[in-house]
Amino acid sequence: MTISEKCAYVKGLAEGLKIDDSTPEGKVISELIKIVSDISSELEDIHDDVSAVSEQVDDITDEISEVEELAEELDHDLGHIEEYLLECDEDFALDDDDDDDECCCCDDCELYEVECPHCGEECCFDSEIDPLDMICPACGEHLYSVEDIDDEDDETSEDK
Repeated sequence: MTISEKCAYVKGLAEGLKIDDSTPEGKVISELIKIVSDISSELEDIHDDVSAVSEQVDDITDEISEVEELAEELDHDLGHIEEYLLECDEDFALDDDDDDDECCCCDDCELYEVECPHCGEECCFDSEIDPLDMICPACGEHLYSVEDIDDEDDETSEDK
């Protein structure tokens, strides 16, 4: 039996006893029944609100699960891309007959090879990349700094 049903039952009992609302005891009992009925109504409203919030939490939980699955798929895909890029980096075909160094995986990129001053790894980069943006794939350090480029500019001007 719900609280609303219990309130209705008590109200019916009070009416069956023919409690007189004109007496002080009757007024108290009548007011108590009204208060209990109001409390019951408020509890039903709260229950409905909690049910609605619970449904929203379930929906959000489902959406978070979907996002987590997508993130795992992306992480997996990025792992494959990283493996491909590492394989590609090892398989760069440098053609000594041409002035242009070309990557074996594409036809239109001009590459040059640079040794990382931090870890010694040989890295290949597209000639269009700004030297300040070059980061070693092995150690994650920048290959050049502004000072390095200024030093190279000074050396080439001294050679002239």
